[in-house]
Amino acid sequence: MRSTRKFCLAALLVAAASVHPSIAGEDDRDSDTAYPINHVVVIFQENVSFDHYFATYPFAENPPGEPAFHAKKGTPSVNGLNEALLTKNPNSLQPQRIDRSHVNTADQDHDYQPEQEAFDHGLMDKFIEFTGTPQGAGPSKVMDYFDGNTVTAMWNYAQQFAMNDNSYGTTFGPSTPGALNLISGNTHGATPTDLAGTTVQGTVIGDADPTSDIASSGTTMQLSGKNVGDLLDAKGLTWGFFEGGFDNPGASHIGSDGNPKTDYIPHHQPFQYYPPTANPSHLPPTSVDAIGKTDQANHQYDITRFWEALHAHKLPAVSFLKAPAYQDGHAGYSDPLLEQQFLVTTINELQKSPEWNRMAIIIAYDDSDGWYDHVMSPIVNQSQTQNDVFTGSGATGTNAPLGGFQGRAGYGPRLPLMVISPFAKENFVDHTITDQSSILRFIEDNWKLGTLGDGSFDALAGSLLNMFDFDHRNEPDRRLFLDPNTGEPNGF
Repeated sequence: MRSTRKFCLAALLVAAASVHPSIAGEDDRDSDTAYPINHVVVIFQENVSFDHYFATYPFAENPPGEPAFHAKKGTPSVNGLNEALLTKNPNSLQPQRIDRSHVNTADQDHDYQPEQEAFDHGLMDKFIEFTGTPQGAGPSKVMDYFDGNTVTAMWNYAQQFAMNDNSYGTTFGPSTPGALNLISGNTHGATPTDLAGTTVQGTVIGDADPTSDIASSGTTMQLSGKNVGDLLDAKGLTWGFFEGGFDNPGASHIGSDGNPKTDYIPHHQPFQYYPPTANPSHLPPTSVDAIGKTDQANHQYDITRFWEALHAHKLPAVSFLKAPAYQDGHAGYSDPLLEQQFLVTTINELQKSPEWNRMAIIIAYDDSDGWYDHVMSPIVNQSQTQNDVFTGSGATGTNAPLGGFQGRAGYGPRLPLMVISPFAKENFVDHTITDQSSILRFIEDNWKLGTLGDGSFDALAGSLLNMFDFDHRNEPDRRLFLDPNTGEPNGF
């Protein structure tokens, strides 16, 4: 009997080592990284405030006919909506739960100035007036939220891994500023310098397509300066931005509103604004081996190339993923259930790969869409332009802005942020103040790239490290496989 037990124990150790080499004493860590992370995968989604997805976490209503969510014992609370904010909210409408049968919602106003106006000097009580959009013939749903019966996967990932309830858009404003802050911590250096509603004093505050991108239309712009791609190139590291529809910019899918939606959206692709990191003609990589390296594709790819690289075990060190538009979560043409299909399918596949053992997946968002969130963001950078109204007409504070660049008032609205990794703390809520450039800073620090300078927010960025435990990789196996339709666990 003892011999049999010894044999079984030995077999278990060998099997465990095949999943986690470090268990058997083998360290597959890249010696050039500061942390035991060889691959960072950033899944950058669209237009969600923290309260819009996590207002009542970890308590779901659990009505019949919807996927149920029951929190683990000891689940920490988040800074969400308490009874007073749910029933006696200072806004002119009260927050309401949205169920799975009404996931298609109107796109809210999420421009630089209206978001400041909705904050109302920190009172957080003017969302109906300034960012709310009517829902058909009815009132705006800008105050409303989903719970764990709809954003079920997100809530289940929070149970198994780490989330942050104190993370913000680097600045106020829509998609393009958020995407630029992710890769450079900077929205300055734009040409043209003053384009009403889009740029002010050389700073991007709105959406316009990248100049020279073959898919761009209307008024376009480009940026000077450096981004994280330049830093990675200088170190000879592999990286890429992978977006749905990049190989075929005319391809589309039916969105949540029942209409075709083009998969590729040019103003969601931040590297295309910088000529040194752009692939304006959408040229494909010369081979699978070239994915992540500098060739004619110049690190800009269709999302199908990401899977080619992963399955060939050629995954770049740093990957940014952008879903095809109908699955990116953006209200109006996408929704949480379509988004869930993309997130779960992607994360399930990544967890099956050997690269998972040294991987950090980061789920983040580009802006809040103007959805209500009750938390007033810390204003770490002030601005005085005609589009700033937070402390008065033409002003968000009176101090000189970071780097001397106007039009970058922030932090902006609060956004979801999650880390999914074998090294993520389990069922953990981090309260560290972070922003979109914190992801940039994590990449810079892990690969010892240095910071970008030139007034980048990376110099101020709060750390993601509190969501990790690098000293004790949590066992047993940290993988969590979910059903892409329900968001519920479905085993391995």
